[in-house]
Amino acid sequence: QVQLVESGGGLVQAGDSLRLSCAASGRPFSSYTMGWLRPAPGKERGFVAAITWNGGSTYYSDSVKGRFTISRDYARNTVYLQMNSLKPEDTAVYYCAADKSARDMVVLATSDYWGQGTQVTVSS
Repeated sequence: QVQLVESGGGLVQAGDSLRLSCAASGRPFSSYTMGWLRPAPGKERGFVAAITWNGGSTYYSDSVKGRFTISRDYARNTVYLQMNSLKPEDTAVYYCAADKSARDMVVLATSDYWGQGTQVTVSS
């Protein structure tokens, strides 16, 4: 089992920045692709960003590319999502995810483990 706890959400204005954090515990953090997902039109969850187990590759949805940055800290077992130039359409509950397969997370927006989510609200 992997336990994921998100933090860092909040209410901001358009153009502001936020950094989400996700602390992982349980099975080895370094074994998993880590990522963030949020609800998408017609879907319970859609892919936002992911970083592979060794940090060697990062992936972003087209809607956030160039504005969001995902990173991970192995010493703290934590993954971060730096969100800049936020837009009202970024408003959502953001879920931290952990999966052995980067493809499943990026292409299918599925994951082995999920956090409880953190709310991000961007006002115009």
